[in-house]
Amino acid sequence: MSPSWNRTSHVMVGAATALAVLTACGGSGAEDEKSAAPGSGGKPVSITFWGWAKGSKEVVDAFNASQKNIRVKYEEIPSGNAGGYAKISNAVKAGNAPDLVSIEYPMLPEFVSQGSVQDISGHLTDDVKKKFLPQAVELTTLGGKNWAVPFDASPQAFYYRKDLFEKYGVEVPGTWDEFREAAEKVKKADRKARIGTFFPDDPSTFQAMAWQAGARWFKAEGDTWKVDTTDPATRKVSAYWQGLLDDGLVHNNASFSPEWTNSLKSGGTIGYLGASWGAGVLTGTLPEQSGKWAVAPMPSWDGKPASGMLGGSTFAVTKDSEKTEAAVEFAQWMTTTEDGVEARIASGTSSAFPAAAELRPAAKEAFDAGYFGGQDIYQVFEEAGASIAPDWAWGPSTGTTNTVMKDQFGKVSDGGATIADAVRAGHEATVSELKKRGLKVEG
Repeated sequence: MSPSWNRTSHVMVGAATALAVLTACGGSGAEDEKSAAPGSGGKPVSITFWGWAKGSKEVVDAFNASQKNIRVKYEEIPSGNAGGYAKISNAVKAGNAPDLVSIEYPMLPEFVSQGSVQDISGHLTDDVKKKFLPQAVELTTLGGKNWAVPFDASPQAFYYRKDLFEKYGVEVPGTWDEFREAAEKVKKADRKARIGTFFPDDPSTFQAMAWQAGARWFKAEGDTWKVDTTDPATRKVSAYWQGLLDDGLVHNNASFSPEWTNSLKSGGTIGYLGASWGAGVLTGTLPEQSGKWAVAPMPSWDGKPASGMLGGSTFAVTKDSEKTEAAVEFAQWMTTTEDGVEARIASGTSSAFPAAAELRPAAKEAFDAGYFGGQDIYQVFEEAGASIAPDWAWGPSTGTTNTVMKDQFGKVSDGGATIADAVRAGHEATVSELKKRGLKVEG
């Protein structure tokens, strides 16, 4: 299954020297000065929280109603890559950032390297950290320090129209070879239909598949970052998806775009390679298709359970917040209490798969599985979460990596670039950016 807690901690300590370079400007913060004990002085502590995940307002309302020591003011901002991260960064630079922000796992090292968030190690006990999936803790631990509270794990999953799979006589694929065979059957049965979609605007989906295949793009050793995005596993994934595109076996549409949505509605797309949170995407986007969808494990190269993570959220305290203790208490309430996860899912637009294992039964109970014909989709997520490959690390310039890859992916449909070209360009831009920041790089 997953590595032991001690092993997870040990792996990340190995990156301490390299991360010291990144975190020097962020510092660990003077914790005595940045405690702001909840309810101190007989008055509630007021904190601000910025995020975009569905159900966040409901969670804040539930927390505020549950106690009187901390009052949370919530502001919804655009999703991270749609302007949210820029808004957070600008607020930090201007000195008017909120106390707590939502940051996805891939972007956390970037915010740490910029000195935008606090080391919260002193506010997270081992008992709390042990509640979370070890891989999630690994992704929020840099240089042996904790920089965020994990919220959800986001293992990959394959959503499919079970009614159309049955109609076309297509078996649910367990391997990537079987996925290609299934894609050929779907196209043959309906020349307009496809089994899935390549998202040119979303490098994170591709990265999750490289992760699943065994790639390890970033590794901190001593005072050096090792960058390797052109390893055999990544090349295999690149060639596979290039072949699907060249043979017209999948669509090439931007994620969550009108084209993608309309194709799902019309039956032109009958599968979705997503993550655990994708269940909420489908229920919210296609309510009229209730009962027609099912969830299966992600196809793997050898048929054995294997998963990367696609996105996933954490909560981090910004560097200048003077209310660290209160902010972390609220973050822990969101991530480790049944009331927190139930409030989010009860909004009807979320299907959170908590990183905290003991909350998954509550999440399962709160989610209406009727959309999936009563299928126990959380069992699928549970097995996928256990199969997330350990030791994957995100680098300190994910924004640069993804911007360049996204630009190049956009050229794939007209033959202006290949997927391999895009990955290579992302690699070169990443190495160049890290060197520009004065970091030692191999790659």
